[in-house]
Amino acid sequence: MTKLSVNVNKIATLRNARGGNNPNLEQVVIDCQQFGAQGITIHPRPDERHITTRDVYNLKPLITTEYNIEGYPDERFFNLCKDVRPEQATLVPDGPDVLTSDAGWDTVKHRKFLSETVSRLKDMGCRVSLFVDPLKETVEGAAETGADRIELYTEAYATAFRKNKADSVAPYVSAAEHAVKCGLGVNAGHDLDLENLRFFHESVSDLAEVSIGHALICDALYLGLENTVKLYLKALR
Repeated sequence: MTKLSVNVNKIATLRNARGGNNPNLEQVVIDCQQFGAQGITIHPRPDERHITTRDVYNLKPLITTEYNIEGYPDERFFNLCKDVRPEQATLVPDGPDVLTSDAGWDTVKHRKFLSETVSRLKDMGCRVSLFVDPLKETVEGAAETGADRIELYTEAYATAFRKNKADSVAPYVSAAEHAVKCGLGVNAGHDLDLENLRFFHESVSDLAEVSIGHALICDALYLGLENTVKLYLKALR
């Protein structure tokens, strides 16, 4: 079964808007896991506009499933991973001024840097995933870095989904198949939601995990958090 990792960044965004501890990020993390989520994802950006450094440490003892920390691999990121030892480190090429992830790694151009980064994180005991576009050469480049998995950047799929489902998912099917041949596990994330998730899951074989935050939290405003988590899990069955 494909695992659902809930990205809780937006819960932290709402909390930070007023200060204090409402909504309670730690309770949301506990609840998401109790409702069936098989992982928790965070992206602690340097400006702390949502997840803070303190959150990274405070959440660690609450996670009974898998802890996935996303981020650009600077020394701050390495130090966080060294201290909390997440089950998975997902590397994204975002600079500090980027609003949200908007591209995957050029794994060919940055192979040396990524290889060294992957090695450091694996020495800490982390499974390492690289955020990539669905391109054959990018997938091959990811494998050559020694990464364990790729995370397919799915915004293009989500954007084109309503126009032509088959065409929108085709590059991802091909990329995932090639990844498996290269010995990589396959994750996916970005703009997946209750409308497009089931088709993506049915189409892309060997999908290990999806990381979903923004859409899931938005749906929870209308549907309730427990019901929403269970609906996303249902779409993955």
